[in-house]
Amino acid sequence: MADVVNLRLALGSAALLGFRHGLDYDHIAAITDISSVQARPRDAMRYGLLYVAGHAATVAVLGSAAVIFRISLPPASDRWAERLVGITLLLLGLYVLGTFFRPWAHSHAPRTRITILVNGALWVYWRLSRLFGGTRVQPPQVFKDGYGTTSTFVVGAVHGLGAETPTQILLFLMAANLGGTGVGLLGLLMFIIGLVFMNTLLCASAAGMFSATLARPYALRALTLATSAYSIIVGAIFLLGSADRLPSLTG
Repeated sequence: MADVVNLRLALGSAALLGFRHGLDYDHIAAITDISSVQARPRDAMRYGLLYVAGHAATVAVLGSAAVIFRISLPPASDRWAERLVGITLLLLGLYVLGTFFRPWAHSHAPRTRITILVNGALWVYWRLSRLFGGTRVQPPQVFKDGYGTTSTFVVGAVHGLGAETPTQILLFLMAANLGGTGVGLLGLLMFIIGLVFMNTLLCASAAGMFSATLARPYALRALTLATSAYSIIVGAIFLLGSADRLPSLTG
């Protein structure tokens, strides 16, 4: 009987950890980023949930490796991944800030973080090729039309890889020691359920918030400025490797 109670408490704790993980600063930034460029609430929800699905897929892969093989990413990779998230948040924040000074840009979907990074690398390659005799007039681009189904899912997957936060690590350790592979995987599933539930609430809130301002340009621009400032500040903190010093959003 005691074992059953302990198992239920452990599974409940795993779900609460997932719920808490869904409120991390980078999750809020990513979901508001995606929602801010959608013309309809249903699109904001759809793309937001695609991001969540990508993130959950990464958690499932990393968590399964921890449970089945008792392995996890080395600490050094987590530090570099945190800085990568910081760089992408800074780039995204600066891009969104550009839409604040160019109101017409709201009619065009801002590029995803992956798009900004890949297109930046392609632009550097294009400039170098031009210096050495290349004849291409325009630089190559990917995801030219902004968010798409595949790119949004990939952003979520990569973002999950670059945000192995303490709650996520704690889940992996707990799941690996729940008492067997099957029970560990069940704990991982409970974590993912909590994560998806919290992020679904965030998607719905962000979709409603941005859709409410679409008909009010001044409110939309103010919200855009706030989103940009948030991304830049959080990105700088992540880049400095100080994400663990951010105050908890859950009290």
